[in-house]
Order: sequence, then C-alpha cells, then structure tokens
Amino acid sequence: MKNKHTVQIDTEKCIGCGLCQKDCPASNIVVENKKAGVIAQDCIMCGHCVAVCPKAAVAMTGFDSQPEEIMKPVRLEPGELLAAIKTRRSIRQFTDQQIAPELIEQIIEAGRLTPTGKNAQDVSYVVLKDGMDQFETLAVRLFRRLLPMMKLVNPVARRTEIDEHFFFKNAPAAIMIVSPDKMNGALAASNMALMAEACGLGVLYSGFFSMAAIWSGSLRRALGLKHGDKVVTTLVLGYAGVRYHRTAPKEAASVRWL
Repeated sequence: MKNKHTVQIDTEKCIGCGLCQKDCPASNIVVENKKAGVIAQDCIMCGHCVAVCPKAAVAMTGFDSQPEEIMKPVRLEPGELLAAIKTRRSIRQFTDQQIAPELIEQIIEAGRLTPTGKNAQDVSYVVLKDGMDQFETLAVRLFRRLLPMMKLVNPVARRTEIDEHFFFKNAPAAIMIVSPDKMNGALAASNMALMAEACGLGVLYSGFFSMAAIWSGSLRRALGLKHGDKVVTTLVLGYAGVRYHRTAPKEAASVRWL
C-alpha cells in the first residue's frame, strides 16, 4: 500500500465480543477486560476487524473512502453467472462507438476492489484512449522486426500479417494492468473483464501488446512506465462489432478428488 494506515479501536463502543480477534488473519488483536486492543501497527491492514465489528468500534486511518454498511449479503445468481462465463468470447471486431468515461471508471473500480495477496493493493492502471495510435505504432514497429524470426519456428506466425491495428483492432480504449505481483494483476483483470461485459462491452486480452510494453524501451517511455513496473496484461475494450450465435466447444475439466 502507498499510504500509512493505523488501526484504532473506540473502547466506548467496543463490547468485547471478540469477533475481531477471531477474524484477524494477522493475530493482531487481543481482548482484555472485555475490551479489544491492537497489538501493533505493522499488520497487513486488511480491514477484517473494521468489517466484522457489530458496533463500528474499529476504524482505519488514511483511506479516502469510508466503510459502507452491508444491509444484506449480495449473491449472484449461479445459473446466470455460469451462462455469462460460458458465452464470453474474445472480441477482435469493434464498432467505432466511444466508451463513456464513467464506464471505464466502473471497470477500474472492479479492479481496485479485487482482493490482493497480503492486502498489498499493489495494482495500478494505465488507460489508453486518446494516444492509442501512437502506442500501437511503436508496438507494431517492434513486432514487425520480430516476425521474421517467429516465422522460422511458429506456423501461426507464418500466416500472420501485422497491420497498423494489429494490437487494438480499432477499439476505442484499452486498460493496462500493472503490478509487481502477476497473480494480483491477473485477479484484478479477471474482475475488470467481467465488469466490462456487464457494461455491455467486448473485451480482448492483448498479451501481444503487454509483451511489447515489456520489451520495448521506447514504448515504455511513451507509456510513462518506470523501472520495475510490470505489465501483467492489457484489456482492449469496445462495443462488439460481431455477434456469436453459439458457445465454443471446451474439453472436459481435468479434476482429481482426493
């Protein structure tokens, strides 16, 4: 996390129920004389203590937003969720319709709210919109240099042509997910893709552009990436210019029950 945070317990509100102590993954809360107390301020600041307290006696400093009351748990309908996953396709044909800024903000919010290992909250986002052509040109330049070597070993590469829109497919926007932890970035990207589709958008995971952003120094400089910034993936976003009429076949899951 970028900012410094502290855990504070209001002993006037605390009823000593011990829920925060039982739920703390860092074993950082103790209940003595029917009052909870924080052992140290070097915990992972996950916020479980804030969320589980029935009296709102626990607070954490340094955050922009305040906790929201949960009136009842939110549950997705399993059948609808599975159907949404089943019918998803990578979109490579987009219309020229622009994406409203509030939709992009909502997609990033889905990434921000994704849990991270050790509550690192170490995922950041680079929105590509007005300067997409500039960035795509740099990536195209790199891949055109690499393509002859790739054709020597890869049959698909022999059939591939790298045109001016090879990476973004004329989509109106893309979001790069950056994180030092590949798993944290991938989890955020997965939630963001689901949110994008819930907003009626098509999504393409552009692994090729992410590779270019890792390999090309000129592209990294243009994107403002710092040394150590790791591009996990890039979500290309837009309104789909193609409709799929059926699901694609999948092999059976490989499962072992022990």
